[in-house]
Amino acid sequence: MNSQAKISNLDDLIFDNRFIRELPADTETINNRRQVIGACYSRVLPTPVANPQRVAYSREVAELLDLTTDLCESDDFTQVFSGNRLAVGMESYATCYGGHQFGNWAGQLGDGRAINLGEVINQKSERWALQLKGAGPTPYSRTADGLAVLRSSVREFLCSEAMYHLGIPTTRALSLMLTGEPVIRDMFYNGNPKAEPGAVVCRVAPSFTRFGNFQISTARGDHALLKKLADYTIRTDFPHLGEPTPAVYIDWFAEVCRRTAQMIVHWQRVGFVHGVMNTDNMSILGLTIDYGPYGWLENYDPDWTPNTTDAGDRRYRYGNQPQIAFWNLGQLANAIYPLIEEVEPLQQALNVFKNTFERDWQTMMAGKLGLNAFDPATDKELCTELLVLLQLVETDMTIFYRQLAMIDTNVETPLILSLCEDMINRFSTAYYVSEQITPDYKTRLCLWLSRYIDRVKNDGTPDEIRQQRMNAVNPKYVLRNYLAQLAIDKAEQGDFSMVNELLELLRHPYDEQPNKEEFAAKRPDWARQRAGCSMLSCSS
Repeated sequence: MNSQAKISNLDDLIFDNRFIRELPADTETINNRRQVIGACYSRVLPTPVANPQRVAYSREVAELLDLTTDLCESDDFTQVFSGNRLAVGMESYATCYGGHQFGNWAGQLGDGRAINLGEVINQKSERWALQLKGAGPTPYSRTADGLAVLRSSVREFLCSEAMYHLGIPTTRALSLMLTGEPVIRDMFYNGNPKAEPGAVVCRVAPSFTRFGNFQISTARGDHALLKKLADYTIRTDFPHLGEPTPAVYIDWFAEVCRRTAQMIVHWQRVGFVHGVMNTDNMSILGLTIDYGPYGWLENYDPDWTPNTTDAGDRRYRYGNQPQIAFWNLGQLANAIYPLIEEVEPLQQALNVFKNTFERDWQTMMAGKLGLNAFDPATDKELCTELLVLLQLVETDMTIFYRQLAMIDTNVETPLILSLCEDMINRFSTAYYVSEQITPDYKTRLCLWLSRYIDRVKNDGTPDEIRQQRMNAVNPKYVLRNYLAQLAIDKAEQGDFSMVNELLELLRHPYDEQPNKEEFAAKRPDWARQRAGCSMLSCSS
């Protein structure tokens, strides 16, 4: 095949389905709900749908798979990625895993509504696993139907791609299809289910292996299966570590800790809240995975969670995400302990998370403020005070940092209040309740701005360079909850234009985009409490 050639027929994709070739399969072949023992996966076919229709596809992900535009817009593409046909080389299956949900061991969970199609090898020799979400029941569906609705599928499709373009480790999304069939969901868990449009997303990642894949084997005392999966994972996804040995298992776990810390720092940087950080929703590759009731901080509130199920304890709130990631890694350490049988090296590896997170968080905050580097002597207090200021009044985090980049630091400090008023007015677009901007708040912000300007002057960085730095890490456009809901509202009426408009917008989240300013505005008042714009349930 010519190195520049693109694939115009899905049957020409090259599959190397190593996962199912090298790991033990469920011996039962009937697709009924059950406990699956001694196996990493069960073979299962997607459920055919009545009238599939393409809503959108990502051209960047299509390029990863070497697919032509014409192919992505063909009927066969729609049929395959809605689950109606398996292309040549596809071998569909669902994986077995367990997990801690909201801090409690939940036993076997597994791919309840995700069906893997196999692993494509592209022309760069990269391995990409394809997975349909919402394509029907599997042995792991428990009491559910294995389906997904358009509402949640639009959110997953758009956020997967938005996160990638923000520079955040994530699974990707190739396509979003309507099934043409209704799905019954009780969106608010209040006893009022209704029919919603069914949909299927094709997710793409180097691997979909989760912490829970290892937990289930250890929980069942199946250490032989644990070793098989760990060895496969290292050889396939971490080959640079060498052949599996007890020392390599430790190196592997340390790398998982490092990658997870880096991912969480990125989440905190842009104000992303996952919402359901159960161990079965944690990727072994340090990717953001499983976009359920996620949300974006609009007014900066470390205690905010987008998940209605978590509204009481707020376990998965924005400010607690680093601690939860560390706790989850501790559960993974418990799961792989039988491979090592020593506590101390696992504890040392866990410290990699703490050290990486602290170092990278400092670097991240220096970047958000446009500083050359983080100086603990001055910047720890500078950042602490800033985060307090953002909470004192309802302040849109995304807008605030973009406006901070625009201030003129070529002024004398300390700032006089009249000059400070002009600067504070620049932040007016970031404030949700103007009455909260009291004289005391203005004075405190003015003092902080004076210190910040002095700190920038100490760096000797021209404003133009500082602004470029800040705008490269502080996005102008994020997938605000109300924007996603507006796109969903239109899509449910058969109008997919806003889904595709947002997909295009979010390809360049750091850029000024002419005629797109309305997408950078703060949340409108009508969206403050509206379902889908503030908090969401796990119902999808």
